[in-house]
Amino acid sequence: MKTPGHNPKLTDTAPAAELYDVINRRRDVRREFSGAEVPEPVLRRVLTAAHSAPSVGLSQPWDFILVRDAGTRRAFREHVLAERSVFASQLDGERAETFKKIKVEGIVESSLGIAVTYDPRRGAPQVLGRHAIADAGLYSVCLAIQNLWLAATAEGLGVGWVSFYREEFLRRLLGVPSEVRPVAWLCVGPVRELADTPDLERHGWRQRMPLEDVVHYETYGRGRNR
Repeated sequence: MKTPGHNPKLTDTAPAAELYDVINRRRDVRREFSGAEVPEPVLRRVLTAAHSAPSVGLSQPWDFILVRDAGTRRAFREHVLAERSVFASQLDGERAETFKKIKVEGIVESSLGIAVTYDPRRGAPQVLGRHAIADAGLYSVCLAIQNLWLAATAEGLGVGWVSFYREEFLRRLLGVPSEVRPVAWLCVGPVRELADTPDLERHGWRQRMPLEDVVHYETYGRGRNR
């Protein structure tokens, strides 16, 4: 039991360990979806976690479009596969062979799609904190997506962020107003398993960089021993 004024130390690791476990288990899911339905209470908890994200000026500039319709999802998948072909045509040699093995979406295999949008009008015109950084609202939407992803992982769901699409196509497909920007299509649903190694690492597309390569001290490019 916590006593008044109790200040947890870094050695109180049990709750933190659960969080770090979820972070480390999180994967960008493509092949592993089971197709089973997401129970409504679970979906609501995941969306509530997303909606609880911090946002610039408390603008909450996100919306979540839940897409279950098979025809809509097939139409989106055809568009994504066409864009995959465009990207593949720019590759050659070993890179092209590696990309052939990589699945870039799980649109029809997942239980539903969640399109996440950014509405810069939310809280406008005086959005506290956005006057100097125009993209702060967009960053807020990305925080909501991360919350959703981690909550889904904790609930035993998989999430796959599809990025092979043109924003205007998705805007037309889902009837998104011209002032609102589609940020992500997330494939969401129960999974048979979560891979131990991310797909892009497993197929040799990229490897995760060591933490030491991306930490700087006081100024950019300055290492610990400089």
